[in-house]
Amino acid sequence: MLASEIMTRGVVTVPSRASILEAMRLMLGQRISGLPVTDVFGRLVGILTERDLLRRAETGTEKNRPKWLRLLRGPKLQAQDYVHTHGRIVDEVMTRTVLTVTETTPLDELVEIMETRHVKRLPVITDDRVVGMVSQADLLRVLVQIMEQESQGITATDSELRERVVVELRKQSWAGVDRVSIVVVDGIVYLEGFTSDQAFRAALRVAAENVPGVKSVCDHLEYFSANLGLVYGA
Repeated sequence: MLASEIMTRGVVTVPSRASILEAMRLMLGQRISGLPVTDVFGRLVGILTERDLLRRAETGTEKNRPKWLRLLRGPKLQAQDYVHTHGRIVDEVMTRTVLTVTETTPLDELVEIMETRHVKRLPVITDDRVVGMVSQADLLRVLVQIMEQESQGITATDSELRERVVVELRKQSWAGVDRVSIVVVDGIVYLEGFTSDQAFRAALRVAAENVPGVKSVCDHLEYFSANLGLVYGA
């Protein structure tokens, strides 16, 4: 799946010379937390997010850096801090370094960028112009669609479901499927037996839940502590 298939089109942007008051009103009105910033030619030049507006002189939330740190940072960086907390134009406050993707960026790469770079949204660019936006909400919508499709039109007998669960568990090196009794009645999977760790117990349950056609899982597994020689029930 590519960015072009999941991105939100018709992206709301803001001109770099707009006031931050206009930008904030736009963000609130559109219920969005970030705005791509464009120049007079419509090219992406930055992004304005709620994070850029957290530290403001108007609210008294500027960073009060210790004197030694101010000296260490030097007058140039102090001046930049002042512009960021007092600036009234989007161009003065926006983040200039913007992570972007293209329409052909695959889904796994989008997730990797968001996770490693700690960003919630990625502008999709073609010829330096914003053609879409991929946000975490877009990824959530994709997940919902996939899970709904998986659950539709699946029919299987109890014996077929049991075989699918067994096959899935045998793929997992941690499962210890030979120590687990698996019974399926009316699409409900019953797990019984012993596991040596609560993490394994949870993973066994989740693996069974993910088999297409399974309605629910009843976990009757018992947790055996090898160190203490004790058995714990559900």
